Amino acid sequence: MVLPVLTKTILLLIASNVFMTFAWYAHLKNLSHQAWYVAAIVSWGIALFEYLLQVPANRIGHTQFNVAQLKILQEVITLGVFVPFSIWFLREPIKLDYLWAALCMCGAVFFIFRSELVAIRVGS
Repeated sequence: MVLPVLTKTILLLIASNVFMTFAWYAHLKNLSHQAWYVAAIVSWGIALFEYLLQVPANRIGHTQFNVAQLKILQEVITLGVFVPFSIWFLREPIKLDYLWAALCMCGAVFFIFRSELVAIRVGS
């Protein structure tokens, strides 16, 4: 089964973001008693897996999307991974600000992909 470029890109970016989020924030819960440089080394180890997924995601995605589109896609996925992580793993309280941020990101997606949406509509 051959997956579309967008699907491959999104799946790889989601997996990459899970590793990235753990690398950036899990040490706040799990390594808070260690020196910062221990947390940094552990985070670098986790971040390696992020890059092993993120680099192919961007290379695959760049065959169909421009860099700005890939960046906005990345940011939307980051928010989609970060919010559940912060609520369930770090036990941070859920905030209405997450909804407002998500709505702003939806606007960013619309504007960055607008020309493709118009082209699809005109072409159909």
